[in-house]
Amino acid sequence: MGNRLRAVDLARTAGISVQQVRNYVDTGVLPPVERTASGYRVFTAAHAEALATAREAAAGHGWATTRTVMRAVHDGDLETALAALDASHAELDRERAELAAVHEALGTVLAHPAVTTATGHPRMRIGKVARAVGVRPPVLRLWEAQGLLRPDREPGTRYRVYSRSELHAAQVVALLRRGHYPLAAISAVLGELRATGSPDRVLGELTNRQRDLHRRSLHRLRASAALHAYLRYLGHTV
Repeated sequence: MGNRLRAVDLARTAGISVQQVRNYVDTGVLPPVERTASGYRVFTAAHAEALATAREAAAGHGWATTRTVMRAVHDGDLETALAALDASHAELDRERAELAAVHEALGTVLAHPAVTTATGHPRMRIGKVARAVGVRPPVLRLWEAQGLLRPDREPGTRYRVYSRSELHAAQVVALLRRGHYPLAAISAVLGELRATGSPDRVLGELTNRQRDLHRRSLHRLRASAALHAYLRYLGHTV
């Protein structure tokens, strides 16, 4: 058979179906194939290299990015391929920055025991909460509009009333706003506190996310190395 391979050979090597191999050709993940006089696709070692590279890339960057990159490479559009990879790495960088901001914000909350346990009447109106938190009522309404607070409404009067947990939330928001933390980080801290009810559990969850981020970052590094090797295989001097 020489340098020729069948679709079934590629499929067996990668542990996928023959139809998936055909789909990869149709979507540009694999380079174009020639056909025999009888219409059969003819695959070569280049297709085996492309398939191994694509699967490594997908493990790090996901299939959406991988399809964009491989199709661009096979079209000779290296700029589009590199832009897609840069965007993928930038996404992790943004996630890392957001996670660090949430972790720092939570540390600020844990360093102030006064806001870790809410006290006071089970249900308080906005004026009393504002005085307890040290802000004016319009600020509490703004935080509510931003999705940070969730006060209830009194039947009939429709006045805002805050439970002990919402007083706690208002204290957390006030503390973090004084520290100039971004709204996204504050919202994330509140969401985790509402879900777990425990700052220590939130800290544990953040630690798990950091480990996962580290793992995914290594996967993307390995994927990018595989793509670089494939470009060299194709003759690109990079």
